[in-house]
Amino acid sequence: MTRLREFPYGRDHPARRELGLRRQYGPDHAGTAPLRAVVPADVRGGHRPLEAISGIVYEPERKRGRLRLRLREGADPLLQATGGRLPDAADPYRLAVDIDRSGVAEYVAEEIRHSLLLEQIPQEPTKAYLLSGPPVPVSVRSSDGTVSFDGAEVRIDWSDTSERIKRATGPRIIAVGDLVQVEWLPNSGYEDGFLRFVTRETVFSKLPPEKDPYALDLWGSARRDLLTALVAAAVTARLPHPSTRLADFVERPRLATAVPPAADHDVLLRRLRDLGELHREGVLTDEEFAAAKAAVLRGF
Repeated sequence: MTRLREFPYGRDHPARRELGLRRQYGPDHAGTAPLRAVVPADVRGGHRPLEAISGIVYEPERKRGRLRLRLREGADPLLQATGGRLPDAADPYRLAVDIDRSGVAEYVAEEIRHSLLLEQIPQEPTKAYLLSGPPVPVSVRSSDGTVSFDGAEVRIDWSDTSERIKRATGPRIIAVGDLVQVEWLPNSGYEDGFLRFVTRETVFSKLPPEKDPYALDLWGSARRDLLTALVAAAVTARLPHPSTRLADFVERPRLATAVPPAADHDVLLRRLRDLGELHREGVLTDEEFAAAKAAVLRGF
């Protein structure tokens, strides 16, 4: 069997269904990304969600080729969340094929192109997600902390190595209804990445990821931080589709703010004092102090 490139996602991806792929679960092995191995099954047994696909191409090379699927814009929450920035090893639509199987790959590509023409699949962006996001709950430990999502709320628990401004604001809990979008940039190993949760109040925030209490700064293990894309995709799948986001942003009513219990006021005052100390010591600029203080107050 020809082994295809590993990628982290569910069995509903067109890449698997178009090629009749089946997933094999097993322990991770040293030297590979923490993803699961995928091998091709009977090509004729796969279901074809053609409405999600805009094209396919086989790219031959000297030792092995690549089969690359192109999806319609807005079809997949994973691509929407990652903005096309997934590295090749984790791209679920870029599959490596051994050279002795190039004929099969070319045949599959031609069959899919033919079906796209026959079914008259449009090329324009979709009006809704045609693929589901990762299942929840999902939790990933990154270099800056642990991010969890249960389908209703995002929670960020900072690590001991997080910036003092983040640890001073405490754990960050964000309801899905307060989110506008998710921004994700991978940790390449050479440059830091980030996972940022954009709310109505933080949409114009200028804080860098290492100081933004609504963002994880991805600076450690690139292999481990890559899995934050799953959280980004899971959250994105539960937000309004990009085609309706503007109208939803304008029309969606704000929920009434609950009065915090008395015990929370002590926590609030302590965190504000911590931020004030950081500001006086020169750790935080005036702008950073104001943004962090606003984040703490919003949290309560």
